[in-house]
Amino acid sequence: MGGGRGRGADAVTRALALVALLAVAAIGVVAIEPGWYLRLRYPLEHEQIVLGHARNYALEPALLAAVIYEESRFRTDARSDEGALGLMQLLPETAEGIAERTGGSRFEVGDLLDPEINVRYGSWYLRHLIGKYGNVRTALAAYNGGQGNVDRGVLFAETREYVDNVLDTRDVYARAYPQLRR
Repeated sequence: MGGGRGRGADAVTRALALVALLAVAAIGVVAIEPGWYLRLRYPLEHEQIVLGHARNYALEPALLAAVIYEESRFRTDARSDEGALGLMQLLPETAEGIAERTGGSRFEVGDLLDPEINVRYGSWYLRHLIGKYGNVRTALAAYNGGQGNVDRGVLFAETREYVDNVLDTRDVYARAYPQLRR
């Protein structure tokens, strides 16, 4: 008699294990968001500008798209409380320095609302920071929190969160848009 209960208990255990396995599989399917959903949630606007400047400045296209998404959600008229403007949220004084270093003959603050100029300057700046710091993580910290703070080793929680968000978003853009992979 005891043997029969053991087999029944084994059957129940196997059934529960199967239910648990199916539940885990279902969660996995939900956790892996399909490409169409990712593209709705993470739009890619100004694609040719992003791809062109990523190529020109030897940047991962998905990284560049992720910075733009985190900075402005692809809003060309985005303005921060600190005075940063455009897709890549550049401060006018930073952009003026970039214009001088890249051979620009004149700089106007309104130019930062032009997607082509904004992404060109932002791409140059991101490449400059990657070259200066030698890695993307530190470059992103400087992009967000300022080079002076990074040079002094001062990283705010907000900056660390920003870096993590950009890197996560980069991975999403690479999955959602095959043309951004390289």
